[in-house]
Amino acid sequence: MRPLILAIDQGTTSTRAIAFELETDGGLSPVAVSQIELAQHFPASGWVEHDAAEIWTATLQTCREVIRKAGGVARFACVGITNQRETSVLWDVATGQPLHRAIVWQDRRTAPVTAALAEAGHEPMVQAATGLILDPYFSATKYAWLLDAVPGARERAARGEVKLGTIESWLVWKLTGGASHVTDATNASRTSLMDLRAREWRDDLCALFRVPRIALPAIRSCAETLGTCDPALFGLALPVTGAAGDQQAALVGHGALNPGDAKITYGTGAFLVANVGAQPVASTRRLLGTLGYEAGGVAAYAEEGSIFSAGSAVQWLRDGAKMISESRQSEAMAQSLPDNGGVYLVPGFTGLGAPWWEADARGAVVGLTRDSGPAHFVRAALESLAYQTRDLLDALADDGAPRLKTLKVDGGVTANAFAMQFVADICQVEVERPAFQEMTALGAARLAALGAGLVPDLSAAPAQAPARWTPRMGAEERERLLKGWRAAVRAAIIAAK
Repeated sequence: MRPLILAIDQGTTSTRAIAFELETDGGLSPVAVSQIELAQHFPASGWVEHDAAEIWTATLQTCREVIRKAGGVARFACVGITNQRETSVLWDVATGQPLHRAIVWQDRRTAPVTAALAEAGHEPMVQAATGLILDPYFSATKYAWLLDAVPGARERAARGEVKLGTIESWLVWKLTGGASHVTDATNASRTSLMDLRAREWRDDLCALFRVPRIALPAIRSCAETLGTCDPALFGLALPVTGAAGDQQAALVGHGALNPGDAKITYGTGAFLVANVGAQPVASTRRLLGTLGYEAGGVAAYAEEGSIFSAGSAVQWLRDGAKMISESRQSEAMAQSLPDNGGVYLVPGFTGLGAPWWEADARGAVVGLTRDSGPAHFVRAALESLAYQTRDLLDALADDGAPRLKTLKVDGGVTANAFAMQFVADICQVEVERPAFQEMTALGAARLAALGAGLVPDLSAAPAQAPARWTPRMGAEERERLLKGWRAAVRAAIIAAK
């Protein structure tokens, strides 16, 4: 019987486990899945938290359910993990319990800290070393905040009594019963503490951000044995042999392994990742330099543009504004209008990401008239995905990258055909969505298969039965819409000042 790989996909809104079967040609086919939604906590404006203990409980439950559905643990060969990046956890070594809620990647509470560091002139050094700008998005200032917020945590960290890590590090610790405190290089590249070329923690960055190196996990590649699961958890001591942050895992899942390949994941946020090859590229447009993956002795770098609110804008329409009762209603409502009626929604609920990087910006709706109704809000939210994607592609082109012919997409929002057609129209690019949507989990499974020695490399491509959308909008209409979008963004930024 062919081996199975257990992929853990711990995301911003849910925790999921998928069992993949390794095919004879090296491909991977899903055979079982389990998913549990994750509670979101918003204790103050711009603050976003998760309960790390809840994440662990859900991980354990979904994994056990998938193992049961797949017929038992005996066929499973290894475990791969992919995770919401930058989200930061502080936990007690002795008890294995988190000492505070996890600070989520969307959280903006440390914006004054990063602004002060930028004002003091530190950003050029940080960007040259890490590929990242100074922004509360990244883990370093979150780590420092946690150490300051929990009484005695700094002193205990110096004694090795508490540990820091992103979600994959937390999960490996729990899976191995505290035997492994490790992180993979892609997640480490999102902390502002790792030298991007050397792929090692830097003491000067740890000092700048006030993060004790002793509390940080060891950096490992994305495809090697990171630890062994406590056999009491699943009935077998499964090795954890692959890990990558969700966007990098999706890059691998799409098979975007060559320089010039790119994908965008439309989830809670949206993340464009473009493979730039064996050396990092310094962006002139404030895109992020990051590690695409490190596996099998090969490191691939990437440029990334981050949109903070994508699917979360649709969630706001459903849960906050109560304009829809189900997310899938958004497509029909948007299509009920002949156009946007001049209405633009700038979804800066937790600030604006690349290429704007305005941490203090908040959501804004521009162009309302007496004729505007819920459908205009819904259409404007969906259209904002395309406008923000176009901003990222323009920045990528300004950095010297060739204009994409095909944009590979995945994530829950890609089920919305209206939104995907609008992306194709506004971005002037063919949009391609694979039949199997779980690219992050697929990438984690592929890395785990490589780390376990089950496949020789990452080259097996995902099954090809894609949906495609091609541009059909005229140039004059496109430019008119983009002009309106850019004016709306400027208005939102000015309002935040």
